[in-house]
Order: sequence, then C-alpha cells, then structure tokens
Amino acid sequence: MPLLYLAGKMERTKAPFSELVSNELLAAEQLMRERVVEIHPNLDYAVNHLLSAGGKRIRPTLTLLTGRMLNSDREKIITLAAAIEMLHTATLVHDDLIDGAAVRRGKTTLNAQWSTGATVLTGDYVFARAARLAAGTGSVELMKIFAKSLMIMVNGEISQLFELSSSDLRKDYFERIQAKTASLFEVATYGAALLSDCDDHLKIEMKSFGYELGLAFQIVDDVLDFTSDEELLGKPVASDLRHGLITLPSLIYYEANQEDPRLAQILNQNQIVDKDLEKLISEIKDSGALESALLEAREFVISAKNRLSSIENSPNCEALIEMADYIVDRHF
Repeated sequence: MPLLYLAGKMERTKAPFSELVSNELLAAEQLMRERVVEIHPNLDYAVNHLLSAGGKRIRPTLTLLTGRMLNSDREKIITLAAAIEMLHTATLVHDDLIDGAAVRRGKTTLNAQWSTGATVLTGDYVFARAARLAAGTGSVELMKIFAKSLMIMVNGEISQLFELSSSDLRKDYFERIQAKTASLFEVATYGAALLSDCDDHLKIEMKSFGYELGLAFQIVDDVLDFTSDEELLGKPVASDLRHGLITLPSLIYYEANQEDPRLAQILNQNQIVDKDLEKLISEIKDSGALESALLEAREFVISAKNRLSSIENSPNCEALIEMADYIVDRHF
C-alpha cells in the first residue's frame, strides 16, 4: 500500500462495519456517561471531556460484533463494551501524564489543565468506573481476565519506565505492544466469547483473534507515527523515536543497519543532536522499513481472519473481517 494513503487527513468517518452495532454503541456510550453516585463537578467535567474527545471506538465495536456473532446476551455485551472503552480511556489519562502530552485527538489533555495529583486521581476514578461496569456483566471469570489485563498493561508501562529490556529488541518490542494494546483487544473478543454459549475451542480462537488484531493495530499505529500529519496528531512526527522508544519501523531499520551510531545512541538512552535525529527519521521513512512493518501487521490480520474460518458466515462475521482489514488500511 502506498504510504501516501496512510498519510491522509484525519477524518473521523463512521466505518461501515460499525453500522451493525450502532444502536449498541450508543447504549454503551450512555452507560459510560451514567453517574451512579454524586461526584465532584470537576470529575464530572473530566469524564465528559474524555469521552467527548471521540475516537474510533474500535475496542467496543470489536466487543459488540463478536458478541452478536456468538449470540451473547445483548445487555451484558453492551456493558462489557462500555467497560473496555472506559478502561482504555483511563489508560490514556495516565499515558498522557507520563508522556507529558498536551493534546490528544485535537483536545487539551487533563494533565495540561490540572495538577499531576488531580490527573492521577481522575485516571484512578475512570479505572474504578471501568471495573464497576465489568462487574455488571455478572461474570466472575470475565472480571478475572479484566483485572489481569489491567495488571499486564501497568506492568508493561513500568517495565518501559524502568528500562527492563533484554538483548533481544524484537522480543522486547512485541512484549511491550502485547501489554500496551493486544491484551485489551484480547479481553474484547475473549470476554464476548465468555458471555456466550460457544464451546471452549472457539473461545480460545476468539481470544487469539483479538490478540492478533491488537498486535496489528499497534504496529500500524507505530507506522502512522512516522507518516501522519503532525498538526492533526498534536505531536511531532516520529514522536516515539524522539522519546527514545524503538518501535517496529525503527527496529526493522536497525536490523539492517546495526552499525548506525545514531540508533545505538538512542538505544543507550543518549542524546542525539536534532539534525542527526531528523536525518535518521528521514532515512527510516525512505528505507522500506515502514512497508515491511505494515507487511508484518498484515500477517497478523491474515492469521486472525483465519480463526473465523470455522464460524458460519453471517453479517456480523463479515463485519469482523472488514474490521480486521480496516485495521491495516486505516488513515489514522
């Protein structure tokens, strides 16, 4: 796929595969905004601010389509979809604080408006809202995997902050994106399967389906970090590399150019002068590394779609296949 396609304008259009669950998505949105106790006005503002920032709602859509395909209980699936998106939203609050991000999805982040303490507590509150929603499914097993996913995500962030890495950069990268992204995609599909009457084999297949889609999603995000519009994203091109984080495009470039002293400096957490960094970013983009990373993402998507082969064809199954293709074809 030409990278010009990936560098298109950030247009928040409704994806066709989401139309099947548009009513359920609306119901999940209402659940996320529902107040169950009286809260401080600033917390109320924060939750509405976060949810109003929009986003593609990929995770709840994935949950709902999987649940519909497997004939899961509608109300429980809606509740799970709301819980998963609320959990994702909570992680973004803390991510923005850790990264010092001032803008997300075109809106000012909470940490750019409030103190560190207030931002942390708000993130904690949103985590609690997510847990309460998950409990609303009435499934103890689902609550266990929900909590486990959160532990995996936090552990991944801590490992990154304390630079717990091995000599195997590729292994480190995939462990990081498994914790950051794939674990929650896995909960979306496995959780939906747990709320259905499907057999154990299919539950495991759906778990793997979500996991592989999550890996592909994050790889594409890492490619878009090099190709998307800086003004629309609210952060500089190759932001991860500028923060010393090696993602798959940089890793593929490094595997072919291990003698390059600039990447070695970044890997050793050393400063690199701006002109050298800009030149390195340009060379990574021109090296074919972005295309190679996209090919790896496509391989995960192909494997994920193959896991649906034993399921009887239906509009919901077709929508999941469309969604899988969208993950590697999206503009933003």
